[in-house]
This record gives sequence, C-alpha cells and structure tokens, in this order.
Amino acid sequence: LCLTTFSNIFSGGAFPAVVPDMARSAALADWQLGIVAGAFGFSRMVADVPLGLFLTHNLRRALWLGPLVLAIGALCLTSGGGFPVLVLGRLLMGLGQALSMMGGLTAILRFQSGRSLASALNAYELSAMIGMLGGVIAIAALPSSLPWNTALLLTCAPQLIGIVVIPKLVAALPAQEGASAQPLFARQAASSATANPSSHPPKRVEHLSLVPLAFAAGGLIALAYSTMEQFLVPLRASREFGLERTGVARLLMVQQLFDIVALLPIGILADRRGAARVLPVVLLTMATANALVGFGALPVVVVGCALFGLSMAGWMLPLSVLRRETPPEHVAWRTGLYRVCVDGGIFLGPFLSGALGMHFAGFLPALWTAALAFTGVLLLARARSSGTMAVHG
Repeated sequence: LCLTTFSNIFSGGAFPAVVPDMARSAALADWQLGIVAGAFGFSRMVADVPLGLFLTHNLRRALWLGPLVLAIGALCLTSGGGFPVLVLGRLLMGLGQALSMMGGLTAILRFQSGRSLASALNAYELSAMIGMLGGVIAIAALPSSLPWNTALLLTCAPQLIGIVVIPKLVAALPAQEGASAQPLFARQAASSATANPSSHPPKRVEHLSLVPLAFAAGGLIALAYSTMEQFLVPLRASREFGLERTGVARLLMVQQLFDIVALLPIGILADRRGAARVLPVVLLTMATANALVGFGALPVVVVGCALFGLSMAGWMLPLSVLRRETPPEHVAWRTGLYRVCVDGGIFLGPFLSGALGMHFAGFLPALWTAALAFTGVLLLARARSSGTMAVHG
C-alpha cells in the first residue's frame, strides 16, 4: 500500500510548481486556473460516496482501477490541450487517486484497527508525503527550459511502479468472507470478522460529540491545505516575490520536509495519548501557519510553510477519532462520507481562491484561520467533557 501511494502521488507534488507556467502558456484567467486546480478535488468529492459503497465488497477492483485511471488522466493533462482538456485531465487524475486512496484507507481501517491505528495511518501518509517531496524535487531538477507539460509528464513516470506492484498488493489482502456473489454497491459488509481482532468496540457515548467535529476538522484541514498549496503559495511566490518554478518548488519542499519529519512521531504520540488529545493542537498550529502564509513577507511565508508541514502531519488524526466509533462492517461507507468533506475541501480551496482572484486573496486565509482555531478549541472542550482525553493514557 505504501509503495503504491508513494508512486501515485508524484504528480500531486509536482503540479503546484507548474501552475504559474501553465497559466501563462494556456492564457488562463484566475477563475479558469481555480477550476483546473479544483477539478482534482471535485472529482474525488463526487466519487467518494459511490466509492464508499463500491469498496464494501470490491476493494481489489478499486486497487486495480486506481493507478490505471490516474495514468490516463496524467496523459490527458499533459497532452497540450486547452482549458477543457486540462479540466478533464485533472478530473480523471482525481478519480484515479480517489480509487487508490480510498482503497488503501479502507484496507488499513478494516484490517489494522488496533492500538497502532494512528501509527499505521501516519506511515501510509508518510509514504504519500515522500512521494510528494519526490515530485517536487523532480520538477525542480528538470531544466526550466522544458515546457511545463513535458516536465510534468516526466515527473509522472513513477506511476508505472504503482501499476506493476498491484498484483502483489491484491494477493497480500486477506481473503474476503461470505458468498462469492456480492452486490456491487453496499453500505454494510456481510460480516465484521475481517476486521483486526485487536480492534476496540466503538464508543457510542462519544458518537454525538466527536464524529461531527472529526468531519469538520478533516474538511477544514483540506480547505486550508489546498488553498495554500495549489493557489496561494504558487501565485504569491511568482507574482509578489518574483520566484521562478524552482523557487516555488523550494517553498513547497519546506512544508513537505517538516511534514515528513513529524509524521511518525505524531502518529506514535496519538497512539499513546489519544488522537482526540493531539488533534486540537494540530488545528491550532495550522491556524497559525495559515495566517503566516496568507499575510507574511517571504521570510514569514517560509516559517508558515514549516508550520504547515508540522500541522499536516496530523492529516490522518480525524480518521483515528472516527474509527473508534465505527463498526468494522461500516468502515468503507463511513470513510466515504468522511472523504466527501476532505475532498470537498480540496476542491473548494483553489476553486474559491480562483473565483475571488488575487485581489481578495487575503479573505480565505483569514476565514480558514478563524475556523481552524474555533474548531480546535471546540474539539478540545468536547473531548474533555466526553472523557476521551484519557482513552490511551
């Protein structure tokens, strides 16, 4: 799973660095640029609920389809077409990554749901972040004289690894139980026996208080992250600070390096102290980072990128909170609903940024900063009142 995710995510790391070049070469207005950037998250958002139903009995099929659809989307995006072709390519890439990411998360949540769940999720995220960093390094290392689409296509080459390893991944999955003929879409698996035997039963007393906040936290993290990475940093770096493709890539590398360094320690900390205890700190750190990136001068933006990386290491913590309250047979369906919030944020961040344009670029960072801080404080208070602060203590 980690190797597949590592190889599939290279294009995600490289894409923000070519956004300014793509806008110039295709003569895209800010609103068109926002649609191209947001199409990726829109496709994932629309696909999440159907995929949650599909994955209940078709995990292997999803893992097969994901890398293939992603590769087709990459070829479409880099074909040199106009605005409609760019949007189509991003839509296909979003669908392909949704298949792979939802499949991977469902496999982990279904088969690895004991006390090491947060560490397993963060190890999975670590592989993605190493792939993101690899994509940024690759795009920065290529000659700036190369057209953006050629450079991006070369950076997408590691996706072939994901296609090659799929047979071994599918063979490594535990055998599915139940009848051989299963419905194509289902909300509930026939049996919960496939779950990790060390899984803890859901805490129903916490359901009403923490599940909505876990959904909100995931959506807000995605909103702030996508606004920062796919619109704010690339365009501020190129238009306000005069940085070229390599300079934009270096700013993104700062965020990714700090993310990679912090991922496993935060996962271990969440396993020991409880995800509900660590998540509010993550949200407050991201609120600070968001303000620095949105309003600071270049040195302040660098510090903001570093703090963004630290806070993004908690990207998977809402899922850890959510999993404790989800029966194993409902994991795929509940994960699909959660991913609607996350991928809706990935879509809306750059889309709203493009709609508002750079003249109103400060509005969304201010809004996301306030929402992150409010949700962090609310989650902290609710977790204390529901007694989840000492779950793993």
